[in-house]
Amino acid sequence: MHDAGVRLPLLLQPIPLRGIYARNRIVVSPMCQYESRNGGPTDWHLVTLGKYAIGGAGIVFTEETAVEDRGRKTYECAGIYSDDHVPAYRRITDFIRSQGALPAIQLGHAGRRASSDAPWHDFKPLDEGDAARGLKPWVGVSSSAIPASRAGSSTPIAMSAGDIQEMIGVWREAALRSVDAGFDICEIHGAHGYLIHQFLSPLANRRNDAYGGDLKGRMRFALEITEAVRAVWPQDRPLFFRCSATDGPDGHWSMDDTITLARELSHRGVDVITCSSGGIAGPINTEIVPRVPGYHVPYAERVRREAGVKSVAVGLITEARHAEQILDAGQADLIALARELLFDPHWPLHAAKELGIENYLDMLPRGLSWWLKRREIVRGMKPN
Repeated sequence: MHDAGVRLPLLLQPIPLRGIYARNRIVVSPMCQYESRNGGPTDWHLVTLGKYAIGGAGIVFTEETAVEDRGRKTYECAGIYSDDHVPAYRRITDFIRSQGALPAIQLGHAGRRASSDAPWHDFKPLDEGDAARGLKPWVGVSSSAIPASRAGSSTPIAMSAGDIQEMIGVWREAALRSVDAGFDICEIHGAHGYLIHQFLSPLANRRNDAYGGDLKGRMRFALEITEAVRAVWPQDRPLFFRCSATDGPDGHWSMDDTITLARELSHRGVDVITCSSGGIAGPINTEIVPRVPGYHVPYAERVRREAGVKSVAVGLITEARHAEQILDAGQADLIALARELLFDPHWPLHAAKELGIENYLDMLPRGLSWWLKRREIVRGMKPN
């Protein structure tokens, strides 16, 4: 794709991840679509995710995908809790891979944040009025019987030691289905106030057994899930983990905690940490962090430097030169984008052009690049 003798920008360089390579450092973040049917993907997902692969991204994540049906936030959320889901995902992963990108899945569980309406209804907890229109509420599970902070949230079932072991098995089965579905990368979602985060945070976890109390106890659930997933995930395929690097008032979860967690995850076979923030109190991914371009980058930098594990930078990274600066400074290994790709699915192509790659059109499939090269000739420009 690039000219011989010209240094390829880091953003566009391949990166090894265990036994596979991503063609560049551009990651499509998991973005919930609320278009699933009974947990399974539809043509919407094939088209939406397929265009990111066509547009040149290196890694394409599907949306956060529940490991069991009660782990969905809404009835429209994705899941991989049935063998019936596997062929539908395989159709998507086959297409993503055919376009040169790596298909990736983020496995999660909403915990106490389950049984909600859609985001355009402010994730309102479902009630009997919703049941009348076919959306019967259900009771979520959590580390402790403490409702989410949203008004009207029901009190979740505090998981027993037996429930925890069953849940770890559920994650294992979801990971096995993800392998069968053709995913190359799996990410465990431990952020944004969802079930794993509910065990990590002292604001949600008031247990007095081996899964609560001090940091070691509160990390145990996350680490045991990681061990279960890593045991069945192919050894030549990478495992990611997403965490809320800081969360809660008065430092209830700090960057020092995140570094400790990242080190333990790395010891258990996690290859990459995605650093986000917030979620236990208030909106899903909100923390009192100034919303400036790259506002999570310092977290990714510290994890990479102090925990010795690859990291993903995410959060208002919209400009190619900014992304390149982050990588060039050693602050992260991968750059993830979300809403910017909703606006511009061909962002990788435009980034290559901005970073001076003359034959940037070669990032596209031949059926597109051939026509666009002809357009440049007509316009009197140098064809690539």
